[in-house]
Amino acid sequence: MSVPYKPAGYTDAAPYLIVDGAARTIDFLVQVFGAERLRRFDDPEGGVRHAEVRVGDTVVMLADGGEGYPPQPAHVHVYVPDVDDAYRRALEAGGESVRPPERGDDPDRRGGVRDPGGTTWWISTQME
Repeated sequence: MSVPYKPAGYTDAAPYLIVDGAARTIDFLVQVFGAERLRRFDDPEGGVRHAEVRVGDTVVMLADGGEGYPPQPAHVHVYVPDVDDAYRRALEAGGESVRPPERGDDPDRRGGVRDPGGTTWWISTQME
């Protein structure tokens, strides 16, 4: 029997975030998006060497920055059933507003929030 090339339920591509405070980012994702914690491997100093969470149908991988791998700003787009509710939860979870939800030139209502680890999350609900 051969081993599958990826874990069951994983997509072929996944964002990988190098952040300042991966544990805080994981808590943020759980509170805002209902993320499911999948795997976490801490380093001997208590930092996050590697972690995985599922946000909706997508696995997001992340780790604390360190020597040779500094935290990097990133942008991730997430569709949610209610953008206004997710935006509110993001602010309550310690996020900083980048842009309140509003309707643009496309069919989405979208807002942006920067989490405590430095990632900007563009939260959107398709309106038509």
